[in-house]
Amino acid sequence: MVIVDGGSTDQTAEIARRADFNVITSAAGRALQMNAGARACHSQHLLFLHADTRLPENADQVLARTFNTGSPVWGRFDVIIQGSSRMLPVVATLMNWRSRLSGIATGDQALFMTRGLFDKTGGFPEQPLMEDIEISKRLKKLCRPVCLREKVITSGRRWDARGSWPTIILMWQLRWAYWRGVPVQKLAERYR
Repeated sequence: MVIVDGGSTDQTAEIARRADFNVITSAAGRALQMNAGARACHSQHLLFLHADTRLPENADQVLARTFNTGSPVWGRFDVIIQGSSRMLPVVATLMNWRSRLSGIATGDQALFMTRGLFDKTGGFPEQPLMEDIEISKRLKKLCRPVCLREKVITSGRRWDARGSWPTIILMWQLRWAYWRGVPVQKLAERYR
């Protein structure tokens, strides 16, 4: 396992090193950090997990079965969003359905893929936002995703802090703008 620190100031990297994790540093940014982690890892199977997302207890077994098909494979888990808003279960259910129907996954769903597919796509595009959407689009051209029903648990802090409806509306506005070709740097400014 590789943990990529993008300049944290809360001693996360030091705590992880003391726990014997392989910690590397990278410039800040999800795409930059995930690509750095993939370069530092020699596995033929890659799982990209955000720091605020937890895997299900049987994730290793589920992933082993998924990867052991002998074919190039990529996919994601279903998600539960944990927080105080009563809308979060609805948001998670809709996110899982949308992903299953569209073949597009989000980083909160713990993306996984074979190294061969990762390399064929050129890795995550080095952009400040929508890197998960873009790599999903590239991967989808190579094969359909595996949509696991096992659930990862991710933080709902953004929804709790900014409100469920404003966050839902913002996320859909950003996706719509990205689809229309609005420069991703502009979208990242709105996302902050």
